[in-house]
Amino acid sequence: MNAYIITIGDELLIGQVTDTNSGWLARFLVPLGISVVGKMAVSDQPADIVSALDYASNRADLIVITGGLGPTKDDLTVAVLAKYFGTELVFNEGAYAKMKANLERYQVEVSESHRQQSYLPASATLLDNELGTAPGMWLEQRDKIYVSIPGVPREMKVIMQNEVLPRLLAKAGDKHILHQTILMAGIPESLLSEKLEGVENEIPPFLSLAYLPKLGNIRLRISGIHDDKAILAQAAEDLHKKIIATVGDYVVAEKDMDFAQAIGELLIKKNATLATAESCTGGNIAHLLTLNSGSSAYFKGTVVAYANEVKEQVLGVSHDTLKKYGAVSEQTAIEMAKGVRKVVETDFGVATTGIAGPTGGSPEKPVGTIWLAVASKDKVATKKLQLGNNRLINIDFSSVLALNLLRKVFLMEKES
Repeated sequence: MNAYIITIGDELLIGQVTDTNSGWLARFLVPLGISVVGKMAVSDQPADIVSALDYASNRADLIVITGGLGPTKDDLTVAVLAKYFGTELVFNEGAYAKMKANLERYQVEVSESHRQQSYLPASATLLDNELGTAPGMWLEQRDKIYVSIPGVPREMKVIMQNEVLPRLLAKAGDKHILHQTILMAGIPESLLSEKLEGVENEIPPFLSLAYLPKLGNIRLRISGIHDDKAILAQAAEDLHKKIIATVGDYVVAEKDMDFAQAIGELLIKKNATLATAESCTGGNIAHLLTLNSGSSAYFKGTVVAYANEVKEQVLGVSHDTLKKYGAVSEQTAIEMAKGVRKVVETDFGVATTGIAGPTGGSPEKPVGTIWLAVASKDKVATKKLQLGNNRLINIDFSSVLALNLLRKVFLMEKES
């Protein structure tokens, strides 16, 4: 099955709101064996919505529409869909009752504009929205499926997971769908592809291997669809083993998780604790770690040592080190890592210091110069980065690489 994603809203076209729905929807659909063949953002104008529907209907079996379902006058998706499918809008008592209950739960008075949201195309199947007032809709016409859901991300996600997913799985019939992910780090996508070229040449036609790069790491996704569940599982297992045998040194986790979570699991396995001393990353490493529930088992705290006084007074960095080598130096990074490990009393200390940009560089230390250091009781590892002048990219990239330095030097199982 192929899918096309349509996002509706003037706010998307003028850049007032960033479209995160399309990416999430694509990631949601792929494991179901559904290929996204295109996506489009359109205005709130009925003619533009109709043109998008026509275009998508000629290219996909499943059309997912987000946005335009609110209570305001510019939310026209419902009326456009009714006209498009040649049906009338009828008052849906079930939708109204659920919307009313949701509003009353938050002590919001039901208005006439809210009530209007309960008028839905007669041919639509209601999709319950447990987090908002606008219901989703499932429509079928000429062997095509149309799913219309609110554009609010949290509402969109809960409708897709609770209402759309069971219906799509039922449509799959006897087909078995498989999805596995391997998290990699420390290798560029191009080099990884070269190393896996021989493996990819032997992949059976019902399996596929996708590269999903992110700053500092890569997800390898194995996807497959087959009538025979056993054949599919065995083929995926064989491919998985070949990948590990070929590029196992770069494997962080053999399941889908974020990078910081994978580092956390390695720390738990080692029964080890971590603290961070962050200058140029401003607490971002701590943020990445604490996004994961249970991180208190291994992460004890951070010192955001942005100013040199904090580096000296809190972390114990020598004044002479700062004067002789500067804040952005290997020597300072080492003393920061050792200092935070001592102050917070952990097994490992990770430190970052650098020039995130876009200003602040010099000929000797241009913007993007960043030093990373990891310290244990009796060992230190460092790495120098020379990045660009994009501040956000520099912060994110160096945060991941600092954790990867910890993984490579201290957490990886070494062969005897």
